[in-house]
Amino acid sequence: MRVALLQTCSSDDPSANLAMVQGMLRDASGQGAQMALMPEVVNCVSMDRAHQADVLRSEGEDPFLAGVQAEARALGLWVLIGSLAQRAEPPETRFVNRSFVIDDQGHIAARYDKMHMFDVQVTETETYRESSGYAPGARAVLAQTPWAMLGLSVCYDIRFAYLYRALAKAGADILTVPAAFSPGTGPAHWQPLLQARAIETGCFVLAPAQTGTHAARSGRARSTHGHSMIVSPWGEVLLDAGTSPGVFVADLDLNQVQEARRKVPSLTHDRVFEGPE
Repeated sequence: MRVALLQTCSSDDPSANLAMVQGMLRDASGQGAQMALMPEVVNCVSMDRAHQADVLRSEGEDPFLAGVQAEARALGLWVLIGSLAQRAEPPETRFVNRSFVIDDQGHIAARYDKMHMFDVQVTETETYRESSGYAPGARAVLAQTPWAMLGLSVCYDIRFAYLYRALAKAGADILTVPAAFSPGTGPAHWQPLLQARAIETGCFVLAPAQTGTHAARSGRARSTHGHSMIVSPWGEVLLDAGTSPGVFVADLDLNQVQEARRKVPSLTHDRVFEGPE
């Protein structure tokens, strides 16, 4: 399976971001990728809730989503839209952080709403309260592709190992972790968390990421860690994209999933236990 990770520095302008990723999808297809994967909030990186309210749309009215669907259909390419910031369905008044799997005919094959909200104070100057603007999801999601079963997640989900174990035990061969990871935590936590989830589950981990300082027409500009990664089921880093935007292509040997699980069948070794009190 040949995959392409799109490492982007999205702005807060969805139309400009759509034009950017359409070009990157064509590049990925030209390099023989069968599936291309985008980062979190690829349509709009913004710290300004008022600006988001002005530019974001609901799923059925989102030109960014429609544009990617059309591009996937034209290229015959499967696409993971890591996530889109979108208006939620009423009566919810917050946005959703929603991941989409688009098939090679441009149809939505699966959707997943990010479950774990990034409510943290990383430093005195870097604070996030994602739950104030986004409604959390409540359902884990698998997506079947012609090559493998995907287990969907988004960014901060990576810190909650139980989600990935559940996805793997339900049939996932590949875990997707699109992200806009904080530069305050990324240097220490990003790679080891991705490797841990791969080792624990015997899955490939595909983690397309936002990178750099994101242009903002309003509000405070945000920075992200970059380092889109592919990790093997044995925990080896097969690709580290560094910090420059671009399209990064790799071939996956999916036989490695069963080989890793044959060597260490920990998914079959669960124990029921009591406590702690």
